[in-house]
Order: sequence, then structure tokens, then C-alpha cells
Amino acid sequence: MSLKSPLVYPVLVSILLIPISSLAEHKDVPPDSITGAGAHFAWVIFDSLKQELQQSTGKKLHLYGKNSNLGVGCNSGIKLAQQSSYKHETFGFTCCPISQQEAIDKKIVTYPLAEEPILILLNKKNPLENLSSKQVRSIFSGDISNWKQVGGWDKPIAVVTRLHCKKRPGHWKTILPSVDAFAKKRLNVSSASEMVKLLSSLETAIGHIGSTWEFAENSKLKSIKINNIEATADNLKNKSYPFHRKLSAITNLNPSTDVLKTIHQVQYGKSFEAVARKFNLLPLNTLNTE
Repeated sequence: MSLKSPLVYPVLVSILLIPISSLAEHKDVPPDSITGAGAHFAWVIFDSLKQELQQSTGKKLHLYGKNSNLGVGCNSGIKLAQQSSYKHETFGFTCCPISQQEAIDKKIVTYPLAEEPILILLNKKNPLENLSSKQVRSIFSGDISNWKQVGGWDKPIAVVTRLHCKKRPGHWKTILPSVDAFAKKRLNVSSASEMVKLLSSLETAIGHIGSTWEFAENSKLKSIKINNIEATADNLKNKSYPFHRKLSAITNLNPSTDVLKTIHQVQYGKSFEAVARKFNLLPLNTLNTE
């Protein structure tokens, strides 16, 4: 079936998977290093501060998670964090909240970093610049199926979703509370990069992505206002922007001093302010202003 067909059925976009165990092979990683892996949207934070973090610990920082593909996501970040030892220091990062029960069951500790807006994306050819939160939810549920119903052109809507970490709270569940609540006729993608590619090729599509995604200068996509409210940190703080998720770091129950130093520097360091401003993140910790 052509992707341009007005009838959009569930599709799983396949990606190449790399076992997380390969990231933690002691023989492949120098002993004076720290390895981190997980969701792209938290990876961006650590990657942005990588040089400073390496100078702080004196250890090389190996980070995996760019583009949210190659099999590295929240679950892989947790698995890598669990494998940390004195011979090979590791930690993870996630873009979904971890419940207290999951933390207990998996013997992990979470370190909240920031609240991230979830952008509602349209192709730039779409004339709409704003939708109400009710309209967005009705579109993703399938109750609204033509752009004409929300004041746009007379064309069917192609709903694109990435419904990862289904058992965890938050994230896309701020749009609709469960997978079953989303439209049956939709396109499912398995990575953020596939989301961007698909929406770029479908001018009638709607999708969602975290605000830390960096769009190319010639991007064909735009994020729209919700209830005439922009997806900013200030609007997350005052709770006027409705779609969001929590970015966190993950360790096992006995993290090394240098792993903790790396995470705490992101949580409380002054340099994180610039990263938060760039990506409209709302820091969840009191930053060190000294």
C-alpha cells in the first residue's frame, strides 16, 4: 500500500537492533571510561555536556542513543545501568518515568533531570498553526479523520505514532492514556528518526516527538501551538502546555563515585541551564548558581 493512501493501517517500521550486551563488553571499553546508553532525548543532554563531564571525572564518556534507534532506548538504558561494576562503570537514561515498583523490582535508582515538552508535529505544507488539546486527542483517537473538521484543508489525516514503553506512565500517555485509545488506522514507527522521515514525506500527517530533537535546517516539519500555547519550559512550569514527559538518568543500587559525579553535574550544574534553554526543558532540580 502506498503511504500516500488515505487509508492508513498499522505498520511497524523495522530497525537494526544491536544487543545492549555489546555496549558493556569489558574488553571493548577502556577501564578509564564510563558508558551511558538509553533514549535519544536524554542522550542529547549528556552529549551536549560531554566534554565538561569528561574533564570533571577524568574519564572518557561513551554515549549511545543518538536518533533513538539501533536498539538503544529506555529499556536498554536500564539494562546497561544494571550491569555496572567496578571494572566497567555504566549508567542509563530514559525518556519515560520509572515507577517506584519498577525501580524496586529491577534494583535501580532514578535521577530526574528535566521535564520535556512533547511537540505535536505537522508537515510545513499543512496551513494549520494551532490546535486545541481536545482536537489533538480527537485526531489521535480517530474521532476526527479529516483536516477540514478542524478548519484545515479537505484531506484525510494520517496519524503517525511511536507508542513505546507501553507499561510506563507519562510520555505519549499525556495525549491518550493507552494504546487502545489511539486510532486503529494509524502508522506506527519504532524510532524518532522514522517519525521525522514519515511526517516529512506525508503532507497530511500528524505526529509527536520530544523537544530535544534537533531538526535539520531544511526540515519539512513544524511544531504547532496547543490551545494557542507554545511548547516551552515556562508553559510546562505553569502547567498550560499539556503534553510532556520526564527525562531521567538510571543507575544500579551501587553506582560508582564517578558515575554519580557525572549525573549530579548534569542535575545541578550551571552548564545545564544553557542546554535547558536551547531545548525548552524544565529542570527538575535546583541548579548550582555558583
